[in-house]
Amino acid sequence: MTVISAEFAADLAADAEAAGITGFVAAAVISHHGRTLLVRRNPDDYMGGMWEIPSGTVETGETILDALHRETAEETGLAIDQVTGYIGHFDYRNSRGGTTRQFNFAVTVEKTEPVVLTEHDAHQWALPGELPEVSDAVRGLLTN
Repeated sequence: MTVISAEFAADLAADAEAAGITGFVAAAVISHHGRTLLVRRNPDDYMGGMWEIPSGTVETGETILDALHRETAEETGLAIDQVTGYIGHFDYRNSRGGTTRQFNFAVTVEKTEPVVLTEHDAHQWALPGELPEVSDAVRGLLTN
């Protein structure tokens, strides 16, 4: 099993900055028995009702891996055990009109239950072929 190093994550950030990307998001792909954990955005949020993988903004002074651990815990109540792989990234237009790069990592968690939501209104464990309403980028990430 490969564990992602801090140096690898720092290189990802440096490459994104060199490409002019201004916002970074760290996202956790948490799988259990062939299903991936998805959370649904609150109806009144930007892109409300859309399903996504747990993710959040990398704050100033924080590394991508630090944000990955913090955001996963904040959004799901789950603690990451290991970051086992880098799945890739995609860029999107954020609510402020800038470009955000979402860095996606395969992770294992200490326990898969209970999922405690703080920023979303629902969660589900979905099979790749039975995804609910997700963005094209997330669909591509989970089905390739």
